[in-house]
Amino acid sequence: MPTAHLGDIVSLMFMAIALGMDAFSVSLGMGMQKIRLKRIAIVGVIIGLFHMIMPFLGIVLGNFISSQIGGYATLAGGLLLVGIGAQMVFSSFNHESQRLAQPVGIGLVFFALSVSLDSFSVGLSLGLSEVQTVIALLLFGTASMALTWTGMILGRKMRGLLGVYSEMLGGSILCGFGLHILFG
Repeated sequence: MPTAHLGDIVSLMFMAIALGMDAFSVSLGMGMQKIRLKRIAIVGVIIGLFHMIMPFLGIVLGNFISSQIGGYATLAGGLLLVGIGAQMVFSSFNHESQRLAQPVGIGLVFFALSVSLDSFSVGLSLGLSEVQTVIALLLFGTASMALTWTGMILGRKMRGLLGVYSEMLGGSILCGFGLHILFG
């Protein structure tokens, strides 16, 4: 079993930050909803777990799944983000409607899944290399959790500055990021 070198750990740290940046961007928009700090903490932990589970599944299943699954996973993640973002924008016009894109229950699972699908593809490629799986997974989870918390806290602060337009802006950010995933 090869030992992890400092260069490998630094490379994995940069990869973890890159994978967590989508969680940061999406959390910035999601944080503009009225969300309590306790819920923000839970969302960060769940997204961190998904950023550990998805690459692990990718590593385990890497030998059995064709390389085309990465494109489908990216497509699904982009469509989920556009859908959640559009729902947030439309609900900002109708204050009586109940929000569907709340990060609780199944909504939280979809949210965490949509921002961690790209890490599944990364897991597929990591499965072919001699990377230290445990170190990689811990770095991926920790980075995405911290970046999710940071994004949601910043989004929450911006909500106070933007008032009623914050949910519309947050939904627009989610839609934009989903479109970037789909077409960028």
